[in-house]
Amino acid sequence: MSKTRHMQQRMSQRGITAEIIEMLLRFGVSDGDKITLTRKNCQLLSKLFADLKKTTDKMAEKGGYTVVASGDFLITTYRLDSYMPSLAK
Repeated sequence: MSKTRHMQQRMSQRGITAEIIEMLLRFGVSDGDKITLTRKNCQLLSKLFADLKKTTDKMAEKGGYTVVASGDFLITTYRLDSYMPSLAK
């Protein structure tokens, strides 16, 4: 979305960064023309992000994962470092 001159001025005056606007647009609650993130919503997002960080850190320790899907069906899953070419012969 393009920002109007008015929007850019208000962001500058109020110390609102482009990252804050991005968060509002991605995770805010829409109510007509307004998109809002309340204090409670921000706290819930913060906890969710902390949980996601823990999970992705664990995934990275294992070398990553793959899910194989076809249409609406999940076929299988495996760790990326689990494939051993010598055993595939």
